[in-house]
Amino acid sequence: MSPLLILTIFFSLFLTLRFTEMKTNNYIESSFWNFDTLFVPQQHPARDEHDTFFIKDPMYAQGFPEEYMDKVKTVHSQGGFGSQGYQYEWKREEAQKNVLRTHTTAVSARMLYQLAQQQKDGFKPVKLFSIDRVFRNETLDATHLAEFNQIEGVVADYNLTLGDLMGVLHAFFKKLGIEKLRFKPAYNPYTEPSMEVFSYHEGLQKWVEVGNSGVFRPEMLLPMGLPEDISVIAWGLSLERPTMIKYGIDNIRELVGHKINLQMVYDNPICQLTQS
Repeated sequence: MSPLLILTIFFSLFLTLRFTEMKTNNYIESSFWNFDTLFVPQQHPARDEHDTFFIKDPMYAQGFPEEYMDKVKTVHSQGGFGSQGYQYEWKREEAQKNVLRTHTTAVSARMLYQLAQQQKDGFKPVKLFSIDRVFRNETLDATHLAEFNQIEGVVADYNLTLGDLMGVLHAFFKKLGIEKLRFKPAYNPYTEPSMEVFSYHEGLQKWVEVGNSGVFRPEMLLPMGLPEDISVIAWGLSLERPTMIKYGIDNIRELVGHKINLQMVYDNPICQLTQS
């Protein structure tokens, strides 16, 4: 089964559910959008070179929304919006560092900020999605790659709960033919509550993490200017791991990279047509 086919299936599924695609054509992000806007502290391990690919040229980004940046700085260093923050000296230089984006959630943050600036006639609920490449400084093994495709879904509406998120995920995976799901409480700097999503892999005979999810924190949303009664549920999934589970593939490197079986690609079309 070609990853391109499963990508097409995911894309069609989001459109069927009336989601709008986000533009994700920038692989390089500033640390500000990739981390700081998501309430990830500047001393967080995810911002270490062992986890993130930093760009040397150009090393720093420019052109930030200054008023919003000041609010992000304040909520990190002093707290606000019901939070005590992290109580550390927030540095602009760290926020300016360019990285290969570690998740498409950076795009979601920018989109939510833009939506907050456009709500003169009141906030209108939105459903957004993206499917694109992200980069992690990972050790390669049967279920990990240094670059992979992330599937991101975001729903912003009034008074959403974790129950809404779990219902959406169950419905989403059921349409893919994957019904064995488990949810595990987790910690994310930008979501509370947070949960990891697992699905059972028959080939590996174990539960495999397929994504992460949660409800975005007020410390992230309110500095953007979003109304207090707006909740945002979000989830990020790997494109490759659900493909492995659905089609019984044991090693992710059989889907991406130099070990891929080209005959598998030839034997599986990008799209399937069925006669009505």
